[in-house]
Formats: sequence, structure tokens, C-alpha cells
Amino acid sequence: MRKVYLDNAATTPIHPEVLKVMLPYLKEIYGNPLSLHDFGEEAKKGIEKARSQVANLIGASPEEIIFTSSGTESNNLALKGIAQANSKKGNHIIVSQIEHFSVLYPAKALEKAGFEVTYIPVDQYGLVDPTDIEKKIKKETILISVMFANGEIGTIEPIKEIGKIAREKGVCFHTDAVQAAGIIPIDVNETQVDLLSLSSHQFYGPKGVGALFVRKGIRILPFIEGGIQEDGKRPGTENVAGIVGLGRAAELARQELPERITYLAPLRDKLIEGLLGKIDRIILTGHPTKRLPGHVSICIEFIEGESMLMFLNMEGIAASSGSACTSRALKASHVLLATGISHETAHGSLVFSIGMKNTKEDIDYVLEVLPPIVERLRKMSPLYAKYLKVKGGI
Repeated sequence: MRKVYLDNAATTPIHPEVLKVMLPYLKEIYGNPLSLHDFGEEAKKGIEKARSQVANLIGASPEEIIFTSSGTESNNLALKGIAQANSKKGNHIIVSQIEHFSVLYPAKALEKAGFEVTYIPVDQYGLVDPTDIEKKIKKETILISVMFANGEIGTIEPIKEIGKIAREKGVCFHTDAVQAAGIIPIDVNETQVDLLSLSSHQFYGPKGVGALFVRKGIRILPFIEGGIQEDGKRPGTENVAGIVGLGRAAELARQELPERITYLAPLRDKLIEGLLGKIDRIILTGHPTKRLPGHVSICIEFIEGESMLMFLNMEGIAASSGSACTSRALKASHVLLATGISHETAHGSLVFSIGMKNTKEDIDYVLEVLPPIVERLRKMSPLYAKYLKVKGGI
């Protein structure tokens, strides 16, 4: 059976060059980076090289990079760390309605702790209006958090415009760039971002390692206690091999970014055009042009995304319905609902995220396989039967 992996927004396969640089740190270079001997020093050198590589990917300085276990931890550290460090200055935080749960849940937790959180709406494409944010800023506002790009609908947010407003108002600005870093160009100075979260496994690095950019001069408190690692901001023995892998993945992404975008965007457009042409009652979700280069998100009416995923998987095609963190919850996506999609339609969500291993033949295969699946499921759908009766005037 043909196997087609189109779930790269959930995770990407590790790049061979990344695995190559990691292996010595799993075998020969096993010292603790804090140890005062050659074994520890070798490990420490690997970490510091990776710190520079990650910094170069986003236009930062090495000392502004904190290594974490994931994008989720980075987001938690950003929100909780800034909130606690600035609680005497103010207690107001602004986030968008379509943030990842690793931003929304910490925001909810901070609300319970006495902070005020404003949730900014989005338009039908999932875009935040920067003027909406500007209107909500007040003297107690200490943090704005808006994701760089959304993993469910692929929309790229106006981060530069938001950064300009935040800087003018003197408010700290965080962006969850887990779905964007290593995939599209990012410059923290051009966008005036103060904190940025990223994750290794989104751009061909290993799982279990991420990073948080914290601009020099920004005070942040750790929410894990018990060590001096990462300048005391993220205690705990470092995942040296993972960090080294993240660094190499960041270096490769920086070198190959134009080539990757040029390769992925035509495949994305081919899939979108084919799906819209072959299946009726289908909705392209997210912005039609301001979207990630390998991201295709749709809603197919009258059937459930989980059913389509099951049948696609039987044909060897891996896709998703919403984000990997919500796809098993069997709930309508909060992202789709925020864009105005109905609960019923949101349940028919499919996301195809294309990677560098995919080919035109993979796209052709999806376009061959999916329409018959849709037709088969609709024949079993009472919602579709009702639609046909109404359409036929019965």
C-alpha cells in the first residue's frame, strides 16, 4: 500500500543531518554540562553552539535563547514568567481567541490567580485586527500574546503590525511561533517581538526540545525551581542531544528556507485547487494567501473529519482534523468556531500539512482517494440526505 504522510504540522520526520550530529551526544559525549571536567565541557560546547544556531534562525542573540522541553513549556514560561515578574506593574493580559491551548490554558490559570485576560476575536480567515488589540491596551496591560501562524487553519498573523503597537505602548509582546519558526522567515527585531516560542520537531528536529527567545532586558521568572541551568530561568539537566539536534535543524532551516517554501507552496496550491474542484460543499478555512506554504485546511459538509481520517488511513494517507493536541477530543475546534464556522461544519475539518518528503504524486493520490471517501460517507449521512431533500424541493 502507498504511504503518504501529510501531518507535518503535528510533527516532521527527523532530518538525517540532524540525527547525525545528535548520535555522538547519545554515545561518546555523555557528560553533564554543569560538570567541571572535559566530559562536561564538551557537552556544554554543544549546547552553546546550538544556542547560536537557534538565535541565527530568528535574528536574535545567543544569550537571548532559553532551551525548554517543548513549545508548550516555552508558552507556559512566557505567560507565567512575564505575569509573575510584572504583577506589581499591572495585571492585564491580551491574547487572541485562536491561540494554542498551551497559551489559552495558562491564561485561564492566570485569570484564576487574579489577572484580567482579554480575548481578541478574529475575522473569517482567522486574522487578528491589530487595531482591536490597540483599543484594548490600558495602563495595567503587561503582556500581549498572539501566535505567528495557526496550525489548524494555516493563517499567518500580522505580527509586525502588532509588534509596532506593543512597542509604542510599552507592552511586552509574545508570539507562539511553533508553527512558523523554521517554516517561514522570522526576524524578532523586524517584528519587534519580545518573546518567541519554537519547537524542534516542527522543522525536522527531534521531539522533546524547544526554545524561548527572551529579548535582553525583559525580566521573566521561572516556574520550575531547583537549578541554575539556562541562567536560572529553566532549571533541570539539559537534554543535550536534543538541543544539539534543534541547533542543527535550525541551521538547516535557515539555509534552506527559500528552497523549502518554493517547493511546498505549489504542492499546497495544487491540493487546494484539486479539492475545491472535485468535492462540492467544501470550505477552504484560513486565509487564501496569507497562509503557511505547506498548509491546506478544509471543512467538508455533512460528514465528520474523524470518519474521513479513518478511511484515509486505510488508504495509507496520514492527515489530521484540527491540531494534534485536540484531534482526539472529538470536539469542534475553537479555532474554526472563532472564524464563524458552525459546529456542524467544523466537525468536518481536515488538515493536510505538506512536508519536504512529499511529491506531486502524493497530492494526486489524495485527490484520487478522498472524493470517493466523501461520496461513500455522505451516502450514510442523514444530514446529507436532508440537504438533498431540501435542495430537490421535496
